[in-house]
Amino acid sequence: MSIPFLKDDALPPGTVEQTTPGVRRILCGNPGPFTFRGTNTWLIGAGGSVAVLDPGPADDAHLAAILRATEGERISHILVSHTHRDHSPGVAALQAATGATSYGFGPHMTPPDQGGEGGDHSFRPDVTLADEALVEGADWALRAIHTPGHCANHLCFALEGSDVLFSADHVMSWSTSVVSPPDGDMAAYMRSLARLQDRQDRLFLPGHGPALPDPGPFMAALAAHRLEREAKVLDALRAAGRASPAELVPPVYGPGRRSQPARPPDQAGRRGRRGARRGGVGGAIATLPSAACRAITLPA
Repeated sequence: MSIPFLKDDALPPGTVEQTTPGVRRILCGNPGPFTFRGTNTWLIGAGGSVAVLDPGPADDAHLAAILRATEGERISHILVSHTHRDHSPGVAALQAATGATSYGFGPHMTPPDQGGEGGDHSFRPDVTLADEALVEGADWALRAIHTPGHCANHLCFALEGSDVLFSADHVMSWSTSVVSPPDGDMAAYMRSLARLQDRQDRLFLPGHGPALPDPGPFMAALAAHRLEREAKVLDALRAAGRASPAELVPPVYGPGRRSQPARPPDQAGRRGRRGARRGGVGGAIATLPSAACRAITLPA
């Protein structure tokens, strides 16, 4: 099943888009292979109680754009969907400029020396949000939904009284999400995806890319894509009996494709073996890019 990605996003960085009633978007100018055209910063509410969701990286121009967009208003809340460096490092400067309270699931959960080197380890929320916690402003309320998979402390936020969900990097309109162990977990990602599918929201506002209307068929395609990839891994393992991730790349991704080391081999190997022990290959799928990790064997 093909995934109907949306890649038409003409919003210039630093400008403000009224995306839906009560919600504005500012695009950070940090384009890249994992960020598309940049990180979306969402402004929820207006007047004396504005929430900023994902201030983005530490970027002076983006900070100025946020403050310019809310001139004459009061930023009361700063929310973080997860602690990757394109989402949370901007909190410190925005908090210094506004005095707003910060909210998030908690600090980055994987230490740098255990595979968490890609996380923002400086962020510590003033208020930690458990699953289903409610954050309220003067004319808005957001329900936190813990959705680990892309990142262990990943939160989506449901706008109460609407069918709008801020899906952050768990469901993005322009691409599939990177699931990189040990902080990323494919089995957790699939459980979180199923949870979002059960909600039946009508509009997703992602961390990167344009708004995603009618996200149900899109999520079904995402799930089918992951399961198809898993089936290819299983078929390749059955044929080989025992194989390294590097040896699995050609039969899974096609001839001519080569693996690219993405993390220390001991981390990738441990994660792949954990996936096999629990009777699935979520870990094996996620660790295919590591050429040096040890061989994977199907459980008996």
